[in-house]
Amino acid sequence: MLKVIKVIDTFSEWSGKAFAWMIVPLVLALTYEVVARYGFDAPTIWAYDVSYMVYGGHFMLGAGYTLLKKGHIRTDFFYEAWPARRQGWVDAVSYLVFFFPGLIFFFFAGWDAAWHSWQMREASEVSAWRPALYPFKFVMPVTAVLLLIQGTSEFIKSVWAAKTGRWL
Repeated sequence: MLKVIKVIDTFSEWSGKAFAWMIVPLVLALTYEVVARYGFDAPTIWAYDVSYMVYGGHFMLGAGYTLLKKGHIRTDFFYEAWPARRQGWVDAVSYLVFFFPGLIFFFFAGWDAAWHSWQMREASEVSAWRPALYPFKFVMPVTAVLLLIQGTSEFIKSVWAAKTGRWL
């Protein structure tokens, strides 16, 4: 079990750091737009679309990494005061009852939306550039998979804490 956790956590660490690099093209695109718009009075037709697509991908694809680093919001009025065994049980049950079913639903809903978008070759109606939306929509099921993978590791850690009374 410890090897499975290590493999999953290493994958989430690697993927999170890889997706963090998406901020570079975002900054470059926005910098180019600002210089073009205010320096040369020549705004682009693509900067808005690129910015929301790259930022949206950056935000969503980093979710598994954020779960690994315990960066998601947690309402913990009592949780922090509980012993590790109780925390483990609460987390394990929460993963089984809420996390996994919710993400499985999110995966299938995201897949359906992305597949439908792919089939109709959906394009943005927001700007004159009209970029393809279907690659962007596939971020939803990919995000669900990344979260399910890391959630599996977190679930195993929770079961371990529930059994042993200590966190890995």
